[in-house]
Amino acid sequence: MNRRAKIQEIRKKLSNGKCSIGSWMQIPHPSIAEIMGQAGYDWVAVDMEHGAISVHQLPDLFRALELGNTLPLVRLAQSHFKDCKQALDAGAGGVIVPMIGSADQLRKVRDATRWPPSGNRGIAFSRANLFGKHFDEYIKEAKKPLLVAMIEHIDAINELNDILKVDGLDAILIGPYDLSASMNLTAQFDHPEFTKAIRDIKSKSESANIPCGVHVVSPFIDDLQKKVDDGYRFIAYSIDSVFLNHVVIRPNIT
Repeated sequence: MNRRAKIQEIRKKLSNGKCSIGSWMQIPHPSIAEIMGQAGYDWVAVDMEHGAISVHQLPDLFRALELGNTLPLVRLAQSHFKDCKQALDAGAGGVIVPMIGSADQLRKVRDATRWPPSGNRGIAFSRANLFGKHFDEYIKEAKKPLLVAMIEHIDAINELNDILKVDGLDAILIGPYDLSASMNLTAQFDHPEFTKAIRDIKSKSESANIPCGVHVVSPFIDDLQKKVDDGYRFIAYSIDSVFLNHVVIRPNIT
């Protein structure tokens, strides 16, 4: 696939106020990636924070996603320089960064994802540029991959206005479970304090004209539609494992 064209397509959709819908992978199997890549998502995030996925498995997962013209993204395990470099060199079109708590932290991650002069990521032949064959074409992509910051701690809300001003930020993504846990309200998504926190994040995002997203973990399409109707513009819809758990039902045989 043409990764850079897909990145530009997603950015255009977001800049026009439309919704970009992707999904989430935690099971490190290319067949699952191929199925999800053919499902019509803009992107699928390969989860290296909570999924049992190693760096050496990324190329095969990415190849399978790309067969369906679905952009592979990586949810990093941490916002370390090494994590950024390895994910992007493997062919990710961008990164979703967990637990962003300050503008300075986000700027450091941004710079770690970009080739000079836009950042300080190391330049190399890698799968991302077909080990040098497409080196010249990759230069433009390597200077500005997708950058999504996860807002998933109550303390981050106080820093959010500055986070949203970081140049190069494409979207934010609310992590509802970690956010609720940071408030001692784990998974209490209807609690008034939690709903207020969500409103604050979304309001600040809209004021800064940065697309606000959320992870809809539920596999039910009505829950996804509600978030679209609520104005979220970068949505992760469920998880491979959750889809499987939803449809795998034990027969009632005695």
